[in-house]
Amino acid sequence: MDQNQDPATEDQIELLFPIPLMRSPQLLSSELCEAAIAAIRADKVETNLRSEQLFHTTIANPLHSNLFQEIAALAMPKLVDFGFMLFGERLNWTVKEMWTNMLEPGGSQAMHSHANSFISGVFYLTPSHPGSRTMFIRPPGGFEYSFRHHTREAALGPFNAGKYMVPVTEPGDLVLFPSYLYHEVPKNQGDQRITIAFNAIPDRLNCWGYEIKFSA
Repeated sequence: MDQNQDPATEDQIELLFPIPLMRSPQLLSSELCEAAIAAIRADKVETNLRSEQLFHTTIANPLHSNLFQEIAALAMPKLVDFGFMLFGERLNWTVKEMWTNMLEPGGSQAMHSHANSFISGVFYLTPSHPGSRTMFIRPPGGFEYSFRHHTREAALGPFNAGKYMVPVTEPGDLVLFPSYLYHEVPKNQGDQRITIAFNAIPDRLNCWGYEIKFSA
């Protein structure tokens, strides 16, 4: 910048229509993480359709599990705050379903998004290898130019990168994101990785008197 330049005439960069992602460190206590891990390992699991090293428990309503109910209650204030960023009002939110993911060494989770919900979240119960963190993908399609400029010399930033990797997470951390946002988990290079995922919906959405109500 020219030292003689008037600050009022500087170029300004605006973050136009950004996609929010909330990280809440250590929302679960170590005791609750350990209890959840023990319950998950003792529960029935099914193999993921795309990876033989990824296992899930049955998708469940949190009201049917005291453990899930306690975890969902801890997420509720964060859902209200995150929902305010999405819709501009502190709505009443419901965690409508929860399930667990057990990713064995060498396994991965394919790119996907979550249907029929507005906010999705992941609780991390075990440490993740630095190379096996949750990866978020820029939404395909949309109104962007179809050209790309990717070279070894090109600097990547929030406006041209195609993927975003969550920073290193610790047991008890929560990550919230809009349900439409695609995400994946690269090949697990570490020990067994256990998470709890969930989807949430508001009780209603109102657009100038035209209201849609949701129930779980």
